[in-house]
Amino acid sequence: MMTKLLITIITTIMMMNMCNGQAAKEPVIRPATQANRFYTGDPDELREEVDSYLMLHKDKPVFEHLAALIVPHAGYYFSGNVAASAYMSIPANKSFKRIFLLGPSHHEWLNGASVNTEADYYATPLGQVRVDHETALALTTTKNEDSIFFYKPEAHDREHCLEVQLPFLQRLFALHSEEMPPIVPIIISTNDFRKLKQIAEVLKPYFTEENLFVISSDFSHYPSYEDACEVDALTGKAIETGDVEEFLAAIERNAHSGKRNLATSACGELAIVTLMLMMDKSCQVKHLLYQNSGDIDNHDHSRVVGYHAFAILRTAAQEFSLSDEEKKLLKEIALKSIKDSLDGKRIATDSSIIPPHSSLKQKCGAFVSLHRQGHLRGCIGHFGEDVPLYEIVAEMARAAAFEDPRFSPVCREELTDIDIEISVLTPMRRIHSLDEFELHRHGIYIRRGYRSGTYLPQVADEVNWTKEEFVSHCAQDKAGIGWDGWRDAELYVYEAIVF
Repeated sequence: MMTKLLITIITTIMMMNMCNGQAAKEPVIRPATQANRFYTGDPDELREEVDSYLMLHKDKPVFEHLAALIVPHAGYYFSGNVAASAYMSIPANKSFKRIFLLGPSHHEWLNGASVNTEADYYATPLGQVRVDHETALALTTTKNEDSIFFYKPEAHDREHCLEVQLPFLQRLFALHSEEMPPIVPIIISTNDFRKLKQIAEVLKPYFTEENLFVISSDFSHYPSYEDACEVDALTGKAIETGDVEEFLAAIERNAHSGKRNLATSACGELAIVTLMLMMDKSCQVKHLLYQNSGDIDNHDHSRVVGYHAFAILRTAAQEFSLSDEEKKLLKEIALKSIKDSLDGKRIATDSSIIPPHSSLKQKCGAFVSLHRQGHLRGCIGHFGEDVPLYEIVAEMARAAAFEDPRFSPVCREELTDIDIEISVLTPMRRIHSLDEFELHRHGIYIRRGYRSGTYLPQVADEVNWTKEEFVSHCAQDKAGIGWDGWRDAELYVYEAIVF
């Protein structure tokens, strides 16, 4: 009996020790692998060096509505001044919830985006920076057909493009007497533009006032000084337009320019593309500073690397409107798309029929609804601001006619009885309370994990629901997260121009 009692006591003690060991688990710290390579590993020297760069820009303007920065990631000796010009544009009174760090992979092929979900902290000689584990895990558990977000340790172990940003952020927030926000470290590597669009789509709900995005990229690699200035100017001007197609076209033109030794126009091209896909017409790009390695102490001019700094600002969104002529043209495009599909033709909207500065060229979402004798006959839409309006209306009209699973495909005999309703969507805005939601004016978009759903604003005109019933029905019937599921979900509102 005593033997059994003794065994029980020993087993209990061992289990308690095991539990205590688990409770006292050591945090995982990603070490400063680039100290004494891209920057000094001596804390005092590093603090003094970073502060000296920052102070060179102490009188430069700061931006209250800063959304993102594009910052170089070379050794501090070469790009520290340009990097500091970006970081000093962050206002002292701005408290961010988290900082997303996006950069390229210099060592590992990923075909997607690797988010560091293992590390609790990133170390630098100046201390430790906390990782936002919850957000990192949420990204990697987001369901998508290609598993766009994942964690590959090798992508982060030796990578310098994110680590070199941390001492600047640490010193900046120290100078502001603010605690540095946690980071979300993301390395992007893929040659599939569709995947970049998916990455941007997943990240866009976080592209709000409460977060800061830091995009890590150097620019031209290894041309002569004169060629670098020319190539980087073209790339920079394209970024300033805010148009991802302009940026990609500039990269392509540079690649075929015949510039000797030009290996790339932007090593962080994929991260920049991801950022630009998240931006909408309310974003403004400000160029802050350009230098290349040839500007540093008359360094070798035969082979240089270029460095740009940009700030992306949120401005008051311009009022989006459509003229009667533009509405008429959109309806003609929608009808032609349906007729062409019935004739076996592919959708081919002639861009020459769109006036040069028409709102129809703006990238925004749209729904197309078809009605026959007052009854719904098909409705398909597209969220996101990645396709010009006239193109998305043509695609959605065809989809509403032939791809809505609730209805049989529209046949030619029905066309004379079909009414086309187009809903052009304004950019989505995150809300944190139903007090910010206006019934009949706003549509609602609900997202929790990989589930999402929406109701257009005009749905409120067809039902007799209260504001809370409207959102609850959307959560239950559209997002599939239950009647009260919206309470711990992300909520977004938007408006619709319906005609």
